[in-house]
Amino acid sequence: MRGWLIYDRDAATENKTYIDWFIEEAFKQGVNLALIIRDSLTIGIINGKYQVSIDDEITNLPDFAIIRTIEPALQAYFEACDIPAFNSFAIAHTCNNKALTHIELNKLGIPMVPTFFAPKNSLPDEPPISYPFIVKEASGRSGRQVYLIQNEQDWTETVASLSGNEILIQDANVQLGKDVRVFVIGKKIIGAVLRVNDNDFRANYKLGGYAVPYNLTESDESIVRKIIDCFDFGLVGIDFLLDKSGALLFNEIEDVVGSRTLSAVSEINLLEKYVAFIKKIVEKRKGLSGRQENR
Repeated sequence: MRGWLIYDRDAATENKTYIDWFIEEAFKQGVNLALIIRDSLTIGIINGKYQVSIDDEITNLPDFAIIRTIEPALQAYFEACDIPAFNSFAIAHTCNNKALTHIELNKLGIPMVPTFFAPKNSLPDEPPISYPFIVKEASGRSGRQVYLIQNEQDWTETVASLSGNEILIQDANVQLGKDVRVFVIGKKIIGAVLRVNDNDFRANYKLGGYAVPYNLTESDESIVRKIIDCFDFGLVGIDFLLDKSGALLFNEIEDVVGSRTLSAVSEINLLEKYVAFIKKIVEKRKGLSGRQENR
């Protein structure tokens, strides 16, 4: 079985240890997983046919693609070629836009902080919520493009500095500097961590935060399972804020999720489980395809 692990060049350098681990876990399970740098990959449609090249050489497609870039069109392309993508186009399209994710999860009755949506060029002079509050760009990742607004000056300066078009404005009446990340593969909860940052309102690991194990209560698990039941995830991290009493409030779903925090606080081999999950899906698809061809 052949798979592609697709990364941007800079991200591949930054995540070399993780990539090596991914390839090793795949090899152990009989899967040939190759790192593909996105800028070496050319995809297109020529005379109505899909065509893929690596370093300008037309190549055969793999059995599956694990896409670690934020480019939902790439998932859509592979799926159009009948190549399963992890995560899928549907997940990448929704989860890499915080506004879309909130709108979809509100349909499920998932608790969340009061949230307003607006394009940058239509933001009001006066914010729609009292200070303090949080401003996020809908496409931001890893705690970047997230701002704590405590007064009018913060609001004016932040609005002027925003680079994204879609903006979220959210109530800040939560435990700032803390969040819970729940790791999910398919329909299974793999583990959860509490991320804490004592020096920043954002709990992200890359921003100086640390992690400790988190045991989901029955109520917590019920919320997570309600989400899982309505999405066909590959591997994602579902992030929750904590209200003042410690109850979970939905924050976002991380499509291109890492595993540093889970590895730091547990013996769970996330990538071993993920490769096994992918292998099972691909084998099932190939088996069904084979039976159809034999008819």
